[in-house]
Amino acid sequence: MDPYEEGKRKYLSPLDKKEAEPLTPVEAFVEIPVETSEPDTEAGGSLFPIASLLEHLTELRKQIIKGLIVFILFFIIVFSTINSWFPYVTRGHSLIILGPLEVVKFYMTISTTLAFGLSMPFLVHFLWSFVKPGLKEEESRFLGLYAPVMLLLFLLGVAFGYFIVNPLSYSFLVSVGAANFDVMVSANEYMHFLVMTTVPLGLLFELPIVALFLSSIGVLTAESMKKIRGWSYIGMGIGSAVITPPDFISQLLVLIPMIILYEISIYLVKRIERKQIESTA
Repeated sequence: MDPYEEGKRKYLSPLDKKEAEPLTPVEAFVEIPVETSEPDTEAGGSLFPIASLLEHLTELRKQIIKGLIVFILFFIIVFSTINSWFPYVTRGHSLIILGPLEVVKFYMTISTTLAFGLSMPFLVHFLWSFVKPGLKEEESRFLGLYAPVMLLLFLLGVAFGYFIVNPLSYSFLVSVGAANFDVMVSANEYMHFLVMTTVPLGLLFELPIVALFLSSIGVLTAESMKKIRGWSYIGMGIGSAVITPPDFISQLLVLIPMIILYEISIYLVKRIERKQIESTA
């Protein structure tokens, strides 16, 4: 039986295709729509996040460069005038240098620390310029209102450490050692001690602002702070022991302000909650 017999073919060759029928006069003038595949919106949509990410990275790079320029300028000023302000840092203490390279290391360390402290207001402003577009309205309003207060509290904490904690703890530790030893303090050790008794206190003085921020976004309440007051005191005691020199005087001088700041934070959070209730009533 011939499979290619007329009318019984199962497989057609390309030559067996039927010729297209000619269009009628009416169909010739009618435009037939042609289906076109639309571009994949999902594939094209991924370009927008990439462009946005590149834009953010470019802005971040710009702010980092500006911050580095400010920091380098302050470093040059501080390093070039070190002989004029150095006596205020050492407070007249007799310090020793254990090697020729230690002089350079000490000057670089102290100049870097002071330059960073002086450039901090500018660094905070550059950071604020970068994160402000991505914040919610209440977060942006909160940070814009309390950013100067944060800087003031940091400086207040550093001043408290410099004028109160540092001299008292230094005198106490030297007097304890002088009973049995000839106390000779190296410049690097003194610089480490000075930073340890000033910068952490500046950060700890930011506690009220942190509490207000957490309260503004609904994470923290005055009632929850009261419930964990005991555990908070224990944590602050451990923290004061970690960030201060290993003497009871320094730890006590740091712990007392921390407790006071914690109670102030509870009062401020409670006041904010009362205002929110009054505004919604």
